[in-house]
Amino acid sequence: MEELVIRDADVVDGSGADSYRADVVVDRGRIVSIVKEAAAAGCQRPKARRELDAEGLVLSPGFIDMHAHSDLALLRDPDHSAKAAQGVTLEVIGQDGLSYAPVDDRTLGEVRRAIAGWNGPGDDVDFDWRSVGEYLDRLDRGIAVNAAYLIPQGTVRALAVGWDDREATPAELERMRRLVAEGLEQGAVGMSSGLTYTPGMYAKDAELTELCRVVAEYGGYYCPHHRSYGAGALKAYEEMVELTREADCPLHLAHATMNFGVNKGKAPELLTLLDEALAGGADITLDTYPYTPGCTTLVAQLPSWASEGGPERILERLADDDTAERIRHHMEEIGSDGSHGVPMEWETIEISGTGDPALAEYVGRTVLESARLRGESPWQVARHLLLADRLAPTILQHVGHEENVRAIMRHRVHTGGSDGILQGAKPHPRAYGTFPHYLGHYVRELGVLPLEECVAHLTSRPAARLRLPDRGLVREGYRADLVLFDPATVAAGSTFEDPRVLPTGIPYVLVDGRFVMEDGRRTDVLAGRAVRRTPH
Repeated sequence: MEELVIRDADVVDGSGADSYRADVVVDRGRIVSIVKEAAAAGCQRPKARRELDAEGLVLSPGFIDMHAHSDLALLRDPDHSAKAAQGVTLEVIGQDGLSYAPVDDRTLGEVRRAIAGWNGPGDDVDFDWRSVGEYLDRLDRGIAVNAAYLIPQGTVRALAVGWDDREATPAELERMRRLVAEGLEQGAVGMSSGLTYTPGMYAKDAELTELCRVVAEYGGYYCPHHRSYGAGALKAYEEMVELTREADCPLHLAHATMNFGVNKGKAPELLTLLDEALAGGADITLDTYPYTPGCTTLVAQLPSWASEGGPERILERLADDDTAERIRHHMEEIGSDGSHGVPMEWETIEISGTGDPALAEYVGRTVLESARLRGESPWQVARHLLLADRLAPTILQHVGHEENVRAIMRHRVHTGGSDGILQGAKPHPRAYGTFPHYLGHYVRELGVLPLEECVAHLTSRPAARLRLPDRGLVREGYRADLVLFDPATVAAGSTFEDPRVLPTGIPYVLVDGRFVMEDGRRTDVLAGRAVRRTPH
């Protein structure tokens, strides 16, 4: 007898098609049968050792978070309710060009310092891996939800070239090509870049194109955080489209927003650019989070020249008064490349977390608010925080536009990605709320997307981008990564004031046919594993 039958569910199968009522049978991690309208037809109903009454609940494929920063959280936090409670059954990590494999001892220490604001310092993690394959093997020991990995181009550059702003030599470029190939052979699904973060931002287009050729050879995709989301956003999007066309590589645009005042109302221009490329045969997808503010690190706002050489060199420059004044001039008066070419608007920069608890008084306030309270300039506050906290502060950037958010999420190549940073005393609520916020706010309350269409954005579309042949749909033979939610009550619990509240209306989540959420509570099941690239 099979393990589980989910009775009388309203199945939204991930394809975008209309829902239907069915009994769904799960056994040994797979969907083994789907009996439509079993009760109404009066036919013999399937039996199993356990029966779950799903009356009033929607059964859909598990949600795929196409942009996650859980690289260390998956290892240090077996509970990981931040994602499991949302119905997320697969996260794509290794984002924005910086993560923890492939590394050697030198670059591991450098990367840990550089992205402590994203993932914490990692003092509670045993870094017993160096290669991509070893990191994936570590995930295979058991994690809350599944995870796929992107090779981080910035980490690869740090390993082969260092943190200097210069072109790679032919030998260094060849080493980077080998490192990318090895990572893909070991199971990575593609490559990411962070082209406003050091050292990845120092790569010219020709270098990126050569690496993308390798990605394409292995059937992966390129996921860039491109060179500007502000003053040069449209040009930066066009650059990525052209670069991947030249490399004949699939493109997935990370957190594809149109932010800052210069881009208010300009989402249609981005979508026209993408539609023209798609009509010409380009393979493009994108992800967004359903909120207007962004989230990153404070150090990311610095100009690239101030970040050359890595974290220790940044701290040296900030400690020097003359150099710090040059940094301020670039940030406040010119608009640095780190802040997307837009002069700093300190009233939009809210400190969301610090590494040092002694600096907690700054959390939840904008830099401008803290400056006024202290009788200092905003730059004095920002500089003090960067030095005192050794580059660890994270920030919310209140620079988005609701009309842009809605227009982009409607597009036919859109997928969902939380970009969720789980660090800090007051993280962005998207880390805990992205997927229920889509379903509750944008589907039920606003009607921006029909339910069936929204579920497709969160399930089958990302599965297709990841080239996963047995995930993303409720189909016989597919993996039983499933979520049951109440369409009348599903909602994000997290807010900007209280960002770590879990969602409502998602009572059951299964990974590999095992309940990781049951009756709205996290179980002790660790059914997640590394999801490796499917070979050609």
